[in-house]
Amino acid sequence: MRFLTALPFLLTCLLGSAHATEAPSAQLDAVPVVSVDPTVKPSRKPQLTEVVLHGLSFLDIPYRYGGTTRDVGLDCSALVQKVFFESLGMSLPRTTRGQALAGVKVARKELKPGDLVFFNTRRRAFSHVGIYLGNDRFLHAPSKGGKVRIEKLSVSYWNKRFNGARRVIKPQTQLTAATQTTP
Repeated sequence: MRFLTALPFLLTCLLGSAHATEAPSAQLDAVPVVSVDPTVKPSRKPQLTEVVLHGLSFLDIPYRYGGTTRDVGLDCSALVQKVFFESLGMSLPRTTRGQALAGVKVARKELKPGDLVFFNTRRRAFSHVGIYLGNDRFLHAPSKGGKVRIEKLSVSYWNKRFNGARRVIKPQTQLTAATQTTP
């Protein structure tokens, strides 16, 4: 049920709408109409969409240090590891430190949905990780007593502790389906 309430936000993130603070109905009205060439059948959803959609399915799962399942709870690195494995079959290291060495470094201004974002929350670099969703937001399993949730990078706490980002998904070619925005 939580996923349905996050759907307008997801659409805003993926489509880059400037209407992120409007009511859900206004956000849906801002979604461009997509026209798909009926002769072309994409083989699968873009990888970034898979990661973000699957990540949102973890909303409200309790945080548990060392936890690796939905039933018991998850810590931040287990969340990232599970999302990437379950959505793409991609194996990432189990620890935040290990994940900080995966992929390629990305500048903060170059972040794209699906990138890993790292923070210094325990007086050491790369002690916390989340998945960037777009529009200054990321998904993470915060800490004891918390639940998987969405936060803004620009909030003072996260902004001060931002350590860097990594891209673990290789850029893929554009979908062959034609898309267009109607006026």
